[in-house]
Amino acid sequence: MDIRTGATNRDMVENRTFDEIAAGDSTMMRRTLVQQDIDLLAVISGGAMPGGSLVGGGAAPGPLVTGLLSLLLATELPGPGTVMTAQELSFHSGVAAGDTLLLSLEVLEREPSTRELVLACTCRTDTGRVIASGRVRVQAPKEKIRRPRAELPDIRMSRHERFRALMAEAASTVPPVAAVAHPCSASAIAAVAEAADAGIIEPVLVGARKKIEQAAAEAGVALDRFRLVEAPHSHAAAEEAVALVRCGEASLLMKGSLHTDELLRAVLDRAKGLRTERRLSHVYLMDVPGHPRPLLVTDAAVNIAPDLAIKRDIIQNAIDLAHAMGIALPKVAILSAVETINPKLASTLDAAALCKMAERGQITGGLVDGPLAFDNAVNLQAAREKGIVSPVAGEADILVVPDLEAGNILAKQLTFLAGADAAGVVLGARVPIILTSRADAERTRLASCAVAAKLARVRIAVAAGGEGSA
Repeated sequence: MDIRTGATNRDMVENRTFDEIAAGDSTMMRRTLVQQDIDLLAVISGGAMPGGSLVGGGAAPGPLVTGLLSLLLATELPGPGTVMTAQELSFHSGVAAGDTLLLSLEVLEREPSTRELVLACTCRTDTGRVIASGRVRVQAPKEKIRRPRAELPDIRMSRHERFRALMAEAASTVPPVAAVAHPCSASAIAAVAEAADAGIIEPVLVGARKKIEQAAAEAGVALDRFRLVEAPHSHAAAEEAVALVRCGEASLLMKGSLHTDELLRAVLDRAKGLRTERRLSHVYLMDVPGHPRPLLVTDAAVNIAPDLAIKRDIIQNAIDLAHAMGIALPKVAILSAVETINPKLASTLDAAALCKMAERGQITGGLVDGPLAFDNAVNLQAAREKGIVSPVAGEADILVVPDLEAGNILAKQLTFLAGADAAGVVLGARVPIILTSRADAERTRLASCAVAAKLARVRIAVAAGGEGSA
């Protein structure tokens, strides 16, 4: 340990000057590749690497090997102050996540007049497969350098494989018909075309033909492949789209460029709408980088200040969606600011009542517990530190927020600070309802359609007497 700084040798990097290095000196590093190593290079190269020319299968090894080589030269032999002047490497095999690489350096030649070293470089896997070999020339440092190791940033990356798999599954089946109400803006018609091109939905456009044609022209979308149902204005488009669902011509409802309340007003019409005994609620299916499972956040878009009865429906809607997504027994966390019941905090009282409702069969199909604070709902260690014994704590699939404000803030924090993708769908009506926003990324719009399409397929299978499993 350095008495002055308190740093251990493991915390420090120290070089070897040219005069301290002899021919035959060597060093080696061992590194097991993870997917993030490959993803980081793809990000740095703008998607150009890895890929391109592959040798022997796997990702092109050049960027990975040269990166590890630079690290070994800069930290071990010769260490800080080293300047690489030339390298001649041949690559023999590709690399992939899971490969354990052994990179070795050995000093072959010393040139005192220039302080240059020639080192042999070999990179192989722990199974003996040679990845790269060759030589590298460096100028070794003249003076001694000892400094702390750089503190590495905590980098989280996500390939959003959950959403990719969801969209791939949707594209591999017959797409359900979606009645799209008033797609009269370029962004709305583009979202419809994206989902149709991906094979996720078969849209029926409902609205004023001239407005739809103008929007399509702005978006560069060809309309001749879509059925179009005339409606003079947005209110009429919402009613006509709902009517298409009622008569069985569509199994999904999708919002175009009209206001959400216009569409939901038509859905909730007692005589001609799509009401059920269940309250409408919104669920975000969130793919959060670094989190081991998808999170369903509800309700962040429809019910402003739900009472106990509405929260019961919100939970049941989310459980039904979780079943459709393949989660057989979803774990439901009723969120509050604390994990203990406090008579002054209404959300904790609601949580306790909802747990009792689940015990008595008023909520079915999931494990319900609360109140739980956010940390001990999603993090097992946090739950253990609080001494919480629960089948839900730390492993929640569904997060039930106290009100719309809390849900909206939580969903946007996960999206903008944690890099999460969020697919949203409205449940509780006869069919799933897709509410997309022009601010949504393309992947989010497509995933929202894929979630709704999957739920529609499950419902159709159940109605036909099939298994209905995801």
